[in-house]
Amino acid sequence: MTTFRISEAAALLGVSSDTVRRWVDSGRLAAERDENGHRRVGGADLAAFARSQIEAGDGSGLSSARNRFRGIVTEVIRDAVMAQVEIAAGSYRVVSLMSRQAADELGLQPGVVAVAVIKSTNVVVEIPDHTRMVNQ
Repeated sequence: MTTFRISEAAALLGVSSDTVRRWVDSGRLAAERDENGHRRVGGADLAAFARSQIEAGDGSGLSSARNRFRGIVTEVIRDAVMAQVEIAAGSYRVVSLMSRQAADELGLQPGVVAVAVIKSTNVVVEIPDHTRMVNQ
């Protein structure tokens, strides 16, 4: 079974290592100690915890789109008809092309908090090399 160090779990959840330690200490997230005494979080436990955080919802209402990335607008490039909007969502960069009118109506500019809602029939899933090597 795949397990993750506290720092790896924190990176995957987009929080600090201290936050993950507090969740483990309070019993919200299960973890066990390895032979060196370091806490390790099981992959299945981490996935279940992440899902519970997602299911808690953000109060955005009903939608068929499941991919939501809350972040901060870092750049908006406008021309006469279109706008390119870049959002930093944690360590992820999301770029959207939309009409200039839509960007103007939403008041999009650097520093604005926005949610990128993505519904796609074509999603590529990759596995980083180091993940495949963890506790197989």
